[in-house]
Amino acid sequence: MTKKAVNGSTHTVQITRVTREGREFREDRVAQEEPLEIRIDGRPVAITMRTPGHDLELAAGFLYTEGVIDGVDDIRALAHVDDPADPQGNTVDTVLSGGVPAARRSKADRALFASSSCGVCGKASIDRLLVGAPPLSNRIKVDPDIMLDLPNRLRQAQSVFDQTGGLHAAALFDPTGEIEVTREDIGRHNAVDKVIGWRLREDRVPIDDRILLVSGRAGFEIIQKALVARIGVVAAVGAPSSMAVQLAEQSGMTLVGFLRDGRYNQYGGHQ
Repeated sequence: MTKKAVNGSTHTVQITRVTREGREFREDRVAQEEPLEIRIDGRPVAITMRTPGHDLELAAGFLYTEGVIDGVDDIRALAHVDDPADPQGNTVDTVLSGGVPAARRSKADRALFASSSCGVCGKASIDRLLVGAPPLSNRIKVDPDIMLDLPNRLRQAQSVFDQTGGLHAAALFDPTGEIEVTREDIGRHNAVDKVIGWRLREDRVPIDDRILLVSGRAGFEIIQKALVARIGVVAAVGAPSSMAVQLAEQSGMTLVGFLRDGRYNQYGGHQ
């Protein structure tokens, strides 16, 4: 069916709603999905399928969690590419500052093509990851009653999910349960990169004073990104994976899973 753009995050489509009573023709909204090409100094380094919106945060967060940059000072310029061949604005170019070490610049030499379902294809082992992102030395403490209330607060902030039912969300909360920033995306790891990128562009990294909550499951790529950003408490409404639990335990991170219906499971951080 022909699609009509509503805004950068959703599309209106014509559907046939089928029930036992019959068929009904109507409009519905679906989450927008488009590729974003991330460049450094004009050279493509990654392509990710994402929901348009907050693209500069996504690019900054991606480069930060991949270890290419370690702060906003490493970015001289960051902007969408003005290219007639890309009228949708699906390309972001980053100019790195001259002080970025060659070792970190070289990380961008490997092309990392990520899809909306996999943020760590080809990632090295946990032991190798911990060399660049050592275990956490401290974590904030969160009252269980506050933790149990976080999903409701996140749900209330998911405006695009209300329209489509098809987006993941990530949010940063302070220890009292106040939400600082929330982002939605078709890819769960993109939503995390967006909130981390927002903090980085505010020049407020590492993020050792906040709780990261994701609306879906907690896979390895979520914990990897949180560890690089030095987030000591990560919570997920869904289940964690085995590698996520292993990385959380080895890095000293508190990982919370199945945070819903007035309960949660805690993995790691027992000390």
